[in-house]
Amino acid sequence: MHLCFATNNENKLTEIRQLIGEKFTILSLNDLGHSDDLPEDYFTMEENSLQKAQFINDKYGVDCFADDSGLEVESLGGAPGVHSARYAGPQKNDDDNIDKLLNELRTSNVRKARFRCVITLVLGDMEYQFVGIVSGNISRHRSGAQGFGYDPVFVPNGFNRTFADMSAEEKNALSHRGKAMEQLVDFLAKLN
Repeated sequence: MHLCFATNNENKLTEIRQLIGEKFTILSLNDLGHSDDLPEDYFTMEENSLQKAQFINDKYGVDCFADDSGLEVESLGGAPGVHSARYAGPQKNDDDNIDKLLNELRTSNVRKARFRCVITLVLGDMEYQFVGIVSGNISRHRSGAQGFGYDPVFVPNGFNRTFADMSAEEKNALSHRGKAMEQLVDFLAKLN
């Protein structure tokens, strides 16, 4: 089965390909000749992931899935949430986003957070959603050189290392995207 993963984020594409392995062929937007930004006009991850997947399905006629994910910090009322990639501005810079987050939490002892991922699959005219969540805490300083986004400051519950301190295999076994992808892969396996 061939599926397009509707993302311009090469880190996410690599992670998804690692998660899915040889089970399915994952096409990128580059494979379709699409290099423009995808629309994300809504205020929830559910709506944004559906919008991206539906956009690519409508435009290219391919079965497709898209994710929207974000970091939700308890003491910040769930922020940055749906705005995680642009938290510090439209430049979508990971370091700027982490700097802003750590600055906003500098005096807080409540550092509970969770990563949440919503994947929407569009097969023909049917839509399916899968949600993955991993809870943890925000560290006071960056640690690790792996991963991307907020990985250098997110410590999953039960661990004393950030996602950026873990191998891709370790992180994928725990991550929000890994959990949502597991549901997607199980669903697709039942269809075949």
